[in-house]
Amino acid sequence: MRILGLDEAGRGSVLGPLVIGAYCCEEADQPGLRAVGADDSKALSAKKRVAIREKLMPLGTGETRRIGAPAIDQGNLNRLEEDAFVWFILHFKPHRVYIDAPVHPRGIPNLVRRMKAECQHLEVMPEFIVEPKADSTYAVVGAASIFAKVDRDASMDILSELHGVPLGSGYPSDPRSRAWIKGFLDADEPLPPCVRSRWGTIDNLRQQSLFGG
Repeated sequence: MRILGLDEAGRGSVLGPLVIGAYCCEEADQPGLRAVGADDSKALSAKKRVAIREKLMPLGTGETRRIGAPAIDQGNLNRLEEDAFVWFILHFKPHRVYIDAPVHPRGIPNLVRRMKAECQHLEVMPEFIVEPKADSTYAVVGAASIFAKVDRDASMDILSELHGVPLGSGYPSDPRSRAWIKGFLDADEPLPPCVRSRWGTIDNLRQQSLFGG
């Protein structure tokens, strides 16, 4: 049975891309994925994530898709993520899909219905297993989580090199990320395209700039 794990990295970030990770393998291979360390990427150090990703490569197929800040500002984050999930399902044509739920548990049935409608032309409709914390429960989702996070970290490294300053994780809680964005607001300069300008964090930082915070 061919299975597919789906997860994301960077959903709550204020700068940098949202990265969707996918990992496809045989159901019987899940214990092997766990044996090499597939797990929730947030529970692993950056060094371990990279090392585990290398070990996962020969055991299945891992892929990622980046969704940049401009697309997120112009669209709907939930819809963009859902569209990416569907793209991977149509691409891999799995018999079963495991997804780390991107919505509240009450919203899972509607999410599954929408994805099934998008996949109705598949020869075999996959079984959908969508749960919170699926990245720690199912090794195949843990593998997808690792691919997504390693790609997301790489994208942040590229942005840091491009702008010549460490940008941190890109999350609102990171003081390096907040300070870098606030510098543009203090100077009344346009925000770079890697910043999600519609995020509430930007409004908060703009208020601080206006009132000297």
